This record gives sequence, C-alpha cells and structure tokens, in this order.
Amino acid sequence: MQYTAEQLIHNPFLNKGTAFTSEERNTLGLNGILPPAVQTLDQQVKQTYAQYQSKQSDLEKRIFLMTIFNENHVLFYKLFSEHVYEFMPIVYDPTIADTIENYSALFTNPQNATYLNINDQDHIESALRASADGRDIRLIVVTDGEGILGIGDWGTQGVDIAVGKLMVYTAAAGIDPSQVLPVVLDAGTNNADLLNDDLYLGLRQKRVYGEAYHAFVDKFVATAEKLFPKLYLHFEDFGRSNAADILDQYKDTITVFNDDIQGTGIIVLAGILGALNISHEKMTDQVYMSFGAGTAGAGIASRIYEEYIQQGMDPEEAKKHFYLVDKQGLLFDDMTDLTPQQKPFARKRSEFANADELTNLAAAVKAVHPTVLVGTSTIPGSFTEDIVKEMAAHTPRPIIFPLSNPTKLAEAKAADLINWTDGKALVATGIPAAPVDFNGVTYDIGQANNALVYPGLGLGTIASTAKLLTDGMISAAAHSLGGIVDGSQPGAAVLPPVSKLSAFSQTVAIATAKEAVAEKLNQEAIPDVAKAVADMKWTPAYTKLPADVKIVKAGE
Repeated sequence: MQYTAEQLIHNPFLNKGTAFTSEERNTLGLNGILPPAVQTLDQQVKQTYAQYQSKQSDLEKRIFLMTIFNENHVLFYKLFSEHVYEFMPIVYDPTIADTIENYSALFTNPQNATYLNINDQDHIESALRASADGRDIRLIVVTDGEGILGIGDWGTQGVDIAVGKLMVYTAAAGIDPSQVLPVVLDAGTNNADLLNDDLYLGLRQKRVYGEAYHAFVDKFVATAEKLFPKLYLHFEDFGRSNAADILDQYKDTITVFNDDIQGTGIIVLAGILGALNISHEKMTDQVYMSFGAGTAGAGIASRIYEEYIQQGMDPEEAKKHFYLVDKQGLLFDDMTDLTPQQKPFARKRSEFANADELTNLAAAVKAVHPTVLVGTSTIPGSFTEDIVKEMAAHTPRPIIFPLSNPTKLAEAKAADLINWTDGKALVATGIPAAPVDFNGVTYDIGQANNALVYPGLGLGTIASTAKLLTDGMISAAAHSLGGIVDGSQPGAAVLPPVSKLSAFSQTVAIATAKEAVAEKLNQEAIPDVAKAVADMKWTPAYTKLPADVKIVKAGE
C-alpha cells in the first residue's frame, strides 16, 4: 500500500505522531512535517492525559478522547489501558448517550465506520471493502440504531454505540483494533426530532420494517460473511421487534452475538451467582421477577431460565420460578400483545385470586414475593421504598439489580436499596455506583456492566476459531465471572470491579475458549487454549510499519 507522508500521519492504524524515530523520519520523508523532538509512547501518554484532565465536562473529555482515537490508535489504547476505570463511563456508558444524541452536530470524522443505507444496497459490498481497506476483519459490531441504551431510536447516530463497544473490546480484551469494524444499518428513524433536524446525517424517512428490512439485514450479513470468513458478528441495540428474530435466525449457523439479549443475560447471571456466593443460597430456590420485559428483560430471563435447566431442574418446573412485569403489569398468557420472547414466561390468571389487580409492579411484588428483582424498565425510581421493603420482608437477602441506564433512567439508587433493607440487599446497578456506608460496613456495589463479560467472550470465541457461540460457552463465561466473588468479605460486591476489567476478560476468554474446544466447535486445532487466547491479545505499542507500506516521497 502506498502513502504520502501526510497520509501516513493521518492514518490512525499507522501513525506514531511525535514518536516516529529519527531514522523513520528520514526514511519516510517526515522531516519538517513533525516537530524535531522524538517522544516515547509513555511521554505521549503523560502529555495526553494532562490535556484530558484540563477538560471541564464529561462530554468535552469524550470528544477529546475521540480526537486521539481518530489520530493514533496505539496512543489512545495505551492511555485507555492505564485509566480503564476512569475512562469507561467517558468512552462508553453513560457519556456516550450525550454524543449519540448530538452525533450529527458534533460530526467531524467517520471513525473508520461503515454507513449502510437501505435505499442503496447495491453498494453494501463496496462500502465494506472500502472501510476494511485490506484489513483482516474478525469482529463487526453492527447496530440499526433503534434501541440505543435506554434513550431509544437514534438512527444513523447510533453508529457511535458500535464505535464505543469496539473500543471496550480492545481496551478490555486486547482485540486488535485493525481487525474490527463498526457498522450502522440505516433503515430510517421514527425519531421526529431527527427527521426535522437539518443537521441530521442519516436517512430522513420513517423506519422500514417487515420483509424489506429483513432483506436488508440478510444482504449485509451474507456480504460480511463472504468478505470476512473468520467473522464474529455482534448485533447491538436493535429494536424490540427485530432483535430476537435476527439472533434466532443466525445463531445456529454462524458466529453471532447480541449483547442486549445474551450479554446482559450473562452479566445478570454472573451477578446472581456472585450474590449466591455471599448468601449461600441455591440458584434453583430463587423466585425471579423482571420489571421490563422488552428485548433485554426477556433475554435476561431466558438466560437465567437456561441456568435452572443446566442445574438439573425440569423445564416446566423452572418456568414456575419466573415472572415478567411490563407496562401492562404482570404478564398473563391470555394477553394478545405478548412477544414470542415473553410468551414462555407468561403466567395463568388462575394462579392468582386477584389476577386482574396485578397491573403494576407493587401489586406483583406483593403477590409473588420474588427473591430476585431485576429492572430493565427505563422508568426512573420505580423500585420504591414500599416495594423494596415488601420484597425484603419475605426473603433474608433480596437480590435487587436496577439495571436501566443512563443514570437518569435507573429504577433505584444503590444507597437507597442498602438503607431500605438494613444492609441486607445484594445490589448491582447498570451504571457505576459509589460504595455505600451503612452501620459501620462499607458495601461495594457491583456494576452489571456487560463490559465485564462481552470482551472476554468475544476474545475466547475468536481465539478458539469457534464456528458458533453456544449456550454452553455463554454459561462457562458467566460462571467464570461469578466465581470470582469473595463472599466472606463484609459488604462484598456481587460482581468483580470494572477497574480489573483486563484481567477478568482473560479469565472469561479462557473459560469460553475451553468450552468451545470441549464442544468441538473449533475450526482449527487448539492444543493449548490459554496460549491461543494469549497469542490473540493485542498490546498497544509502537512497532515497525508493515512491510507492504510504501511511502511516496515528494517529487517521485
């Protein structure tokens, strides 16, 4: 590949900035293009972090970090690796919600992403080829922008969720950034504000659904699989009406993953396993209630249900432990608007003398007495003091996970849950929460952050060359994470801290890869799983430019 000196220093995969050595500057024609001083990567990191600290708001900090990302991947990921806990809420959730909502207004660089248009499908293959630019793509995160975080339909602006997700894959698990590609499928948007915004960069039309939409997705998947035969395809933030159908269509034929359905289920399962390490109770004794039965809520319930089956419970008996509450109240099997994912967990009205009164969460909790309460409702403050105290009155260690994010949408605050239950609640939140001091004990609050699991899951799947991602691999990942919790410590968190994300990602990757090999899913011989995972891990460091990089000097 041929580059001019200017093109080289604007290529984030190749650029070293002021760290190009004197010899490289002479060879590559960079003299005079860069300041004379030659810096080390560590010096660049120190300098860049000082600039980062000067930014006043989280949004300013994220915009600054995106500038570094667009200029120099090695510098960005070296800096990220040294400040993972500090940067996670800036690079990803909750700050990313602000940049998604303002993406068109803030747009300056396409961030190596691919923007696919339902009205221009003839260019899907050429667009993917151009974006990959000859790179060996192993991982794509794709979104259609309809179900972004808890903030809804953001159309093409949702591409930032794919960019942010891939950043976490690399920072946490060491997946080579040259082998990843963010993609957005623009099928329109139902967000009236975007449709009326002159600056909006996506299709200014209502969303397409039905056969035309699915044909668009199918064409993208077929093309991506053809171009990138070792691909791990991650679907992210698709809408409720499409997410599960797309996953079900592909999960038994190619290596696919949906973080909202599977990833959230894995992290909640890991959190429950961690909580049970503390309470010393059995999984199969738990009564599970979800408040919010959309893509995430039903997906989590399905994952927890599968764990009951794996622990030896009869499927019909297992279903008796699950209750889903949505906007209609407790879901019953005679409701006509149930989704396919909700139907397996809908109850019979004959189970309750007051079934017609169970139209809200408070009534459902009082009737069911759940031991586990998980919130994916995006209804702020919905886990009220009365509801929590009612739950705590019927179980010694209530497991309560208010998972909705960003912060403004959380069902409850961790400090309130600890106080309302006299320190008995075992809590995980969807957003970072400070430790809670109560009656002389400091309670560390686990963050049910999918980043604790999906990077390692992806690394293990890719390293093992697995042809599918199975329930067995997912279960192995959850158990590897949930087993880390030390339940003997007073106030212990139910999940390991995000600050040790890199180490835990390796634990998850090895467990995933071992299960893939045990299930004979590996397409290449893997004699040493741990070595295969270690060999796959990319470390941010400057190296010699690839041999095929040729510099065209001025005058040549």
